[in-house]
Amino acid sequence: MADAAEPTPGATALLIIDMINDLDFEGGEQLAPAAETAAGRIRALRDRADSADVPVIYVNDNFGRWHAERSSIVDHCRREGSRGAAMIAALEPRERDYFVVKPQFSGFYATNLPVVLPQLGVSRLILTGVAADICVLFTAADAHMRDYDLWVPEDTVASERAEHLDWALELMRKSMCAETAASEALALEAWLRREKA
Repeated sequence: MADAAEPTPGATALLIIDMINDLDFEGGEQLAPAAETAAGRIRALRDRADSADVPVIYVNDNFGRWHAERSSIVDHCRREGSRGAAMIAALEPRERDYFVVKPQFSGFYATNLPVVLPQLGVSRLILTGVAADICVLFTAADAHMRDYDLWVPEDTVASERAEHLDWALELMRKSMCAETAASEALALEAWLRREKA
C-alpha cells in the first residue's frame, strides 16, 4: 500500500476502542455477540478508511498489564479460550496502525492521544468499539470538550444491553453533537466531504 497522503486541516481519524479484548469480565459473555457483529462493521469501515488514507488508531485497555505493549496485549486477548478471539481475528492491528494504551475509560486520559491527533492534523473523529456506554462515551465526551467533530456509527459500537447502547447514542447525539448514522447509511466519503461544524 502507498504511504498515506499528507494530512490536511480538518482531517479525520478512525478510532477503534477496546476491540482488542478478551471479554473476560462480568458481562463479557453478554457483550460478545454484539461486539462480534460490530467488529465486522468496523473491519469494513477500516478497509474504506485505508482506501481514503484515513489514519487508524487503536485505543485500548492494557488489562492491568502495565509492562505490556501492542503485541503482548494482542497475544493475551487472542489466547486459546478467549471470548474475544473472533473480534481480534477480524481486527488485528497492522504495523501501520497507531496503538494507544489507555489506563482508564477515556482514550484521552493519561495517554498520548492528545499529542498524536494534532500531529496528524486531525480535527474530526470516527469512534467505534466497546462499550458504547462506557469507554466510547467517555472518549466522546473528552473529544467533544476538545472541539473534535464526531461520528459514532451506531452499527460499529456495542454494549452489554441494547437499552444501554440506545441511551449512550442518544447522549452522544444530544450532548456531544455526534453524528450517529450507521456506517452503511452514511458513506465514509460523504463524512470526509462534510464541512467541519
